[in-house]
Amino acid sequence: MNTGVSERRVEHWTLGSPPTDYVLGHVRAVLADRIVEDALVAVRGGVIAAVEPHPPGLAADVDGQGLLCVPGLVDVHSDGLEKERLPRPGAELPLEFALLSFEGKLRAAAVTTVFHGAGFEESHGRGLARSVARAEQACAAVAAARAEGLVDHRILYRLDVRCPEGLAGLRRQLDPVPSTEPPVPSTAPTAAPRPTPALVSHEDHTPGQGQYADRAYYERYLVGTRGMSDPEAAQHVDELIEDRNGRLDVREEALAWLAGRAHAGRIRLLGHDPSSPEEIDELVVRGGAVAEFPTTVAAARAARERGLPVVMGAPNVLRGGSHNGNASGRELMAAGLVTALASDYLPSGLLAAAFALASDAVVDLAAAIRLVTAGAAEVADLPDRGRLAPGLRADLALIAAGPRWPVVRSVLRA
Repeated sequence: MNTGVSERRVEHWTLGSPPTDYVLGHVRAVLADRIVEDALVAVRGGVIAAVEPHPPGLAADVDGQGLLCVPGLVDVHSDGLEKERLPRPGAELPLEFALLSFEGKLRAAAVTTVFHGAGFEESHGRGLARSVARAEQACAAVAAARAEGLVDHRILYRLDVRCPEGLAGLRRQLDPVPSTEPPVPSTAPTAAPRPTPALVSHEDHTPGQGQYADRAYYERYLVGTRGMSDPEAAQHVDELIEDRNGRLDVREEALAWLAGRAHAGRIRLLGHDPSSPEEIDELVVRGGAVAEFPTTVAAARAARERGLPVVMGAPNVLRGGSHNGNASGRELMAAGLVTALASDYLPSGLLAAAFALASDAVVDLAAAIRLVTAGAAEVADLPDRGRLAPGLRADLALIAAGPRWPVVRSVLRA
């Protein structure tokens, strides 16, 4: 078949990166509100130029053969790199290798933009391999990967608001000391793109509130993962609560600092695990823009009433419920309260959750795909991606819709 692709262009595609100009034909184009059957997607300069029905007889550079064409997925909360770096206790891998390895999993899941969680906290016995030093290392590695990776790697800065070391570390990261060196003259055009504020999530995982509102779930977690007896786990949680209650002044300082930067437009602030309408009101006053993983229906409803996007975890939707007794993503979806899904720790869960929602008739397929594309892009304040529309980045994925689960056939990043 004559596809009209030059020998050089074929070589370019083989290397895994599409040319800047091409026409993708005979696909089912998933738009924000509908699916266009037998469509073509024209790309010029790495930007979508047209999405329209494919006229009979018009040749395309690539025949999509009826596959679904969706925007590249945007993952606004991924802790997967953390797990890739430390796949089992005591078996830590080099960070740069872990990032490269994890990138393969992201592409296999059709993710073209990812926000890696960097936890600015000290674990203090919570069973997590998190520290300020590790967060700073992750930030540096992700910054380096952005220049050459096949995925747009970014950082979700996660702050434990009761951790003084975490607060100090995040301040260093987001408010660096100005350089004393004279500025280098720029040859760039004067009209620079609008900068995207840093994405920051503030959280308080003290047992008895938020994610572990029922401390019994955390105690069972300790029994199952750290081999504690029931009395040992209960005592450990008592000590943890007492320790963290002694740092309420740090919490107030952290929230005030975040509020100042949110109101100044220097960060886009996410409230992690809000559990009540009152917490949503406080988040809005603080300048918060997104409710991330609300733990109750009331909190999710209050967030939508205040105009905030609501993000839930794809694994929650796949499982049909929360692993620690909090709100079910399915329940919130059925109530129309969710605008985006995040992988949390499972990149492949994004598409799988979207297709499961469509298969179970919770929403139609276009609306389900929107949760992991346009809806997620809105959470991250990235208006240049997430939709098949002229003028946006040509981050595309070709998907085979199986009887139940989707299969990613190809990923084309602008």
